[in-house]
Amino acid sequence: MKRILAFGASSSIHSINKQLAYYAVNQLENIEIDFIDLNDFEMPIFSIDKENDLGIPEAALRFKAHIRHCDGILISFAEHNGSYSSAFKNILDWASRVKEIMWHDKPMYLMATSPGARGGKSVLESAINRFGFMNGIVVADFSLPGFNSNFESNKGILDEELRNKFDEGLDIFKSSLEKNNLKNEA
Repeated sequence: MKRILAFGASSSIHSINKQLAYYAVNQLENIEIDFIDLNDFEMPIFSIDKENDLGIPEAALRFKAHIRHCDGILISFAEHNGSYSSAFKNILDWASRVKEIMWHDKPMYLMATSPGARGGKSVLESAINRFGFMNGIVVADFSLPGFNSNFESNKGILDEELRNKFDEGLDIFKSSLEKNNLKNEA
């Protein structure tokens, strides 16, 4: 059975990106879900001085273990001033210091949402462009604009065109999991 690591890249307990990630991963069938909360990975703000003095925090090692033990990764990004949330960026900075590749060549479905009309597109574009250099295989992406008018927790994505784009991305992600499995078995 496939194991999917999923999270909303926000530390807010009311995060709309956590809601979208949870909704998305629950649309997949016959998988094991590893849904994590970034609040469980709090660490000091990264600096080379702290790394030299304290070493890599245990939380960064635990985060990397979740990546190692999954078959695919689904993330929905909160956009803070056009970029990653500080909680996610700090985890990324620390986890990338662990002496191994960052995303372990796992297929990734990257998403973002916001209450605004752009739906977190700036942070999504940033992640898409960066993660390929960090051994991530971004196979699909999706942006949901106007979260409050386009999403309901009991119905999901309300706009048909947006729902179709989301479903297309999910189908690509599911196919990539199978292809990745075949590649690993060869």
